[in-house]
Amino acid sequence: MRIRVLLHALLITSVCAIASAQDRPAEKSESASSNRIVMKVGGIQVSEKQFESMINDIEPKGGGDPDSGPESVKDRERLGSDYATVLMLSQLAVANHLDSTPEIRQKLAVARMQILSDAEFTKLLAQTKPSSTEVADYYQKHASEFDRVQIRRLFIWKIGEGSKNTRGLPPADAKARAAAILQASASGGDTEKLAKMFGESDQGIFDAQPLPFVRGQLPAKMDKVAFTMKVGSWEEVEDTPDHIILIYLNGRDRRLLPDVTSVVEKMVQGDKMDAKLDELKKKSGVWLDKQYFSGGSAVETDSGEQRPASDPPSQSEHLANKK
Repeated sequence: MRIRVLLHALLITSVCAIASAQDRPAEKSESASSNRIVMKVGGIQVSEKQFESMINDIEPKGGGDPDSGPESVKDRERLGSDYATVLMLSQLAVANHLDSTPEIRQKLAVARMQILSDAEFTKLLAQTKPSSTEVADYYQKHASEFDRVQIRRLFIWKIGEGSKNTRGLPPADAKARAAAILQASASGGDTEKLAKMFGESDQGIFDAQPLPFVRGQLPAKMDKVAFTMKVGSWEEVEDTPDHIILIYLNGRDRRLLPDVTSVVEKMVQGDKMDAKLDELKKKSGVWLDKQYFSGGSAVETDSGEQRPASDPPSQSEHLANKK
């Protein structure tokens, strides 16, 4: 089913390319095998090369190696059948003038616009690929974003009014147990024994081993506490009718550039792409009616005619923006 859907989506926009390809003479450099006809649908002939090219746009392996086993041959046969079916239906649609209906014309126009947009976007991605220097500079300026903590979380369940739990401690007892751990932590006492008691009961959960988290992975309040508390200490990060959450900081470090290069590259390229798109919008004179796109509507003039709630910039303003 997935392959069928993909074939339909691709062939809607590519069937015309196949048809037009029939009128072009084959390149002399092409082998006889790649030019042999492997499919005929009405007046359209599809060569091996054309079929492989289309299928590779959907499935990089072209549906599998026909010599690799029965399953691959079966997949390839299904691809060929799907391809022929969609090609046949598209021919019938044209014969029935469905491509002239407003609805289909709009869908074809949108599909063409999307394909062209994707092509230009791909070109811009290549142009905005960051250099190693840009990556290193970004890492140096945002080094703290790659800090990492190793924490153990303790969840103390509560029961009683306002709680959905069926097991746990009354609120006062839960608060007292949490306070005992925090007090022991402040005085340098043995807190692990107190925490492990919850890991071995139905009154809570205690992480068996420290878990690593980078900035932004934890809930906002927990994240802030985890990255500011002292190593070897406990802190309370949440108290609700259902639970109390404490965290213990085992350690803190920073991920080195070699370990996060691919992540940084995407961040730098994202920033460069945003800047490039903003620049292109200004040069192209892109304008949006802010009131309309924020939920407003058009307003009437004195003559009763409707105009946008906010007028586009004047020509002088537009020219000034382009400078």
